[in-house]
Amino acid sequence: MKTEDSVRTAARTIELFTVFAAMRTPLTLSELSQRMEIPVSSCHALLRTLEALGYVYFLNERKKIYPTKRLAIIAQAISAHDAVLEHLSPILRRLVDQSGETAILGKRQGTHVIYLDVIEGTHTVRYAAVPGDKKPLHSSAVGKALLGCLSERNRIGELERLPLERVTDRTITNVQALDLDIATSCARGYFVTRGENVPDVMAIATTCIESGEPYGIAIAGPTTRLERHFDRYVAILLEATMLRNSTTRTGSLATKKVRAAAPRSNPVEN
Repeated sequence: MKTEDSVRTAARTIELFTVFAAMRTPLTLSELSQRMEIPVSSCHALLRTLEALGYVYFLNERKKIYPTKRLAIIAQAISAHDAVLEHLSPILRRLVDQSGETAILGKRQGTHVIYLDVIEGTHTVRYAAVPGDKKPLHSSAVGKALLGCLSERNRIGELERLPLERVTDRTITNVQALDLDIATSCARGYFVTRGENVPDVMAIATTCIESGEPYGIAIAGPTTRLERHFDRYVAILLEATMLRNSTTRTGSLATKKVRAAAPRSNPVEN
């Protein structure tokens, strides 16, 4: 199989499960191929392969198809052993408990941020996102926070290379203006977007260090509500991340002290 065909098949496999997740009901071959916008023959071949591997099964009723729990078990096993989520997701839960707003954990991937975890807020009207969502660095609060981790000299170079596309009418697309925004945010310790990535949505973000790498953590919600509770939300966010960063530093120092105090073993002579 050619590389292009392999990539196409992998993409279609992911899309197939995404369709089932959205529809939440068994589908016929015709319905599935229409929603995936692929030929019936291609869809049938993919389903037969997945059925042979135990990922889908066929129902007698109108020859419908539905996924087995095999993929869910694999996904749960992967998620349960994600060290980053194990250490940082509790911060998100704390932020949601204290603010009621959606909390986000993100990591830089090239010119974008990928959401690693999202815990939606408790308000009826709230910002909605899912893990795996990707947002441009320059228009998202988490992205700005991660750009703020760079030195001033390196940041300018990064901004000049980024495709500063206009996502909304409020997106900052000028290098100098964006650099000034990030520099100002670095000085105060938090980063803000007001409708720059999603209209009428505001986000406040900062960074957290895990295993020597920076991650962005944000609170997001309707602009009117975040403006109303701005000072309290900033305090909540900074307190939560400062506690984590201080714990990380303390643990790192303790590890170094233990290693320094440990007796060195004598070399074994052959």
